[in-house]
Amino acid sequence: MWTKTHSILTTEVTKEQMWKLFADVNNWHLWDTEIDFARMTGKFEKGNTFELKPKGGPKVKILLLEAIEHQKFVDQTKFPLAKMFGEHTFEETPIGLKITTTMTVKGILSFLWVKLVAKNIADGLPQEMQAQMKFASRL
Repeated sequence: MWTKTHSILTTEVTKEQMWKLFADVNNWHLWDTEIDFARMTGKFEKGNTFELKPKGGPKVKILLLEAIEHQKFVDQTKFPLAKMFGEHTFEETPIGLKITTTMTVKGILSFLWVKLVAKNIADGLPQEMQAQMKFASRL
C-alpha cells in the first residue's frame, strides 16, 4: 500500500465553497489544468460515478465511496490489479479551514500504478489545492 497526504490551512474559503466546487464535477476542468474533462450525470453522492479524462491519458470511471456534505468525500478508481483512493476532507479549526487530500493505492500492481498515475497526482497536490481554493473563493 502507498499513501501520500497534503493539507492546507486557510481562511480564504469555507467548507461550503469547497463542497460546491467539488460537487460541480462537470466544471472541474475550469480549475484542474491536468484534465480534459470530468462528467457526472447524477448527484454528487455515495454510490454514483463520474468519468474523468486526464490530459494525455485514457478516460477513467471514478466511484464515490463516501460523500458527507461539507465534510468529506472518498473516491475510487480501479486499475488492473490495483485501486486508487482519493480522500478529501474539510475540517473547521479555530484558526481556519483545514483541507486535506490523501491519495492511497492498494493492490498487487500498486507499485506500477503509483509510478504511472498516483505519484504525479500527489506531487501536484500543493499547486492543485491552491487552484481549488482560488476558484472556490469566487463561488
